[in-house]
Amino acid sequence: MAVHLVRALKSVQLWTVGAICATLLLTTAPTPTYSDQGLDFGKPGQPVHLVVGYQPYYTESWSGVVMRGKKFYEKYLPAGSTVEFQIGLQGAIIVNNMLAGKQHIGYMGDMPAIVSTTKESVADIRMVAVLGVGHDECNILLVRNDAPTFSSPIVALKWLTGKTVAVPKGSCADRFAQAAFQKLGVKPDSYLNQNIEVITSGFRSGKLDAAVLWEPTASHIIQEGYAKRVASGFSIGEPDSGYLTMRADLIQSRPDVVQGWLKAELDAQRYLANPKNASEIVAMATDQTTGFTNKTMASALYGKFPDQNNAKERLTMPFIFTPETLQLIQNDAAFLHSVHSIDVDKLRTDAIMPQFAEGILKERHLTTPVGSAVIMSPLPG
Repeated sequence: MAVHLVRALKSVQLWTVGAICATLLLTTAPTPTYSDQGLDFGKPGQPVHLVVGYQPYYTESWSGVVMRGKKFYEKYLPAGSTVEFQIGLQGAIIVNNMLAGKQHIGYMGDMPAIVSTTKESVADIRMVAVLGVGHDECNILLVRNDAPTFSSPIVALKWLTGKTVAVPKGSCADRFAQAAFQKLGVKPDSYLNQNIEVITSGFRSGKLDAAVLWEPTASHIIQEGYAKRVASGFSIGEPDSGYLTMRADLIQSRPDVVQGWLKAELDAQRYLANPKNASEIVAMATDQTTGFTNKTMASALYGKFPDQNNAKERLTMPFIFTPETLQLIQNDAAFLHSVHSIDVDKLRTDAIMPQFAEGILKERHLTTPVGSAVIMSPLPG
């Protein structure tokens, strides 16, 4: 597992609607303003070259995998346009590339998406659509193989008191772990900031009792035999989510491109939600990564586990910003502020631009959610 990941590194409920909108001023936002930007995307109607950062190593953003594999954008972008996909092993890498002007569109999880909108002094980045919402695409608790057999996920989570637990701090996994600790009064002996490779080594050497990770890495570690899954976001009602981000200079100068990409993104999410496409989606995800098998990728998106409380879906695709996702974003921003990852506890009023996705959904006569990835047994592929 560690070898595979090193190779990969190298190769590559709710407030009311009114209350939330009053807080974030999103859907009623006035004409947006933009900070000065320097990138030239041409004029509306002209061909455009886009560099897209996406994460095949994060299942919640796999509509990006579908976009690369099926090229739905070719139907909607101006003739002659070109698109280059660049893999980001973590959302933070995509954020840095977008801030530097090296990437223009980004697929990422909730934490990096929120952070990206707070760096407007460097470059102005906005959230424009929701990629997915789940409970166990990020929030997965793994424990060492010789840990006891627990009577329930809650008992497993409480077992962490006095143990050594690792997460990549500042990530969605960190947020889930700290939420679980607070809700259940758990106090680990050590709470370590470790990356995926170190966590994998820790399980192999017996130095680590538990870790929280995301898919498909969690399924990979389980199938490699280094740890076992005992709890998830389903266990304590803690969701995770992913978002589509764009540079503001692209939004400002090329609304035709924004609308074209989002129309294609809607097609990608609906494709992702169709069970008939499951085997092809698994194959695309495997082809676009290093060191992962079809079995791992199928488990990551469609796998069935005891801690899921008999849920039918692994991933729901709202596409637009719903009251639930807005609340998630607000909660996540407060968490990131509490751990000193961002300087604000609430996002600026124009950090989220819901109007493009809302308009496209209305134009298609569709409602949210636009689909979901269902749990399958046996697995496809």
